[in-house]
Amino acid sequence: MIKAARHYINAVDAVNHRVGRVVMYGIFVLMGILLWSSVSKTFFLPSLWTLEMAQFAMVTYYIMGGPYAIQMGSNVRMDLLYGNWSVRRKAWFDLFTVLLLIFYLCVLLYGAIASTAYALGYFGREPFSFFGGLLTGAEEIGRMERSSSAWRPYMWPIKAVMVVGMFLMLLQCIAEFLKDVLRLKGEAI
Repeated sequence: MIKAARHYINAVDAVNHRVGRVVMYGIFVLMGILLWSSVSKTFFLPSLWTLEMAQFAMVTYYIMGGPYAIQMGSNVRMDLLYGNWSVRRKAWFDLFTVLLLIFYLCVLLYGAIASTAYALGYFGREPFSFFGGLLTGAEEIGRMERSSSAWRPYMWPIKAVMVVGMFLMLLQCIAEFLKDVLRLKGEAI
């Protein structure tokens, strides 16, 4: 059990560390988009795509960087009482709160999957069967959702990013849960 937990923790930490280090440079993509927006508004005709693309870049940066932030302990904590607690007491408290976070992420992940299915033109109530049907050929992509802005980009790419980000965050939270269990057993992490 402990060996399997360590393997899971190491694998998830490695994936989220690599993804987080790559996504970390997404801030420069966002800065480039906003710089082009300023230049185009000042010297040329304003670009229609810049504001919405900046929003998509920020969502990607935030959602895909979240698991890395959890892994590094960079998330915001209320340190009023927590900072003075023992390692064991912190582990018990983190164990409880991460369970709530895992439940919340499961709800968000289901919503993100359903929203992605909707963006691909599925209007039913079973998003998992839709994606299974896409793989087997039983389902087809319908009329895809587009933004209501003047640029009108397809919405499925950013919704797919949200699904991947929520999934990685869920995996990282499970790893944090296992780390807390190992701490409570007296194991070194």
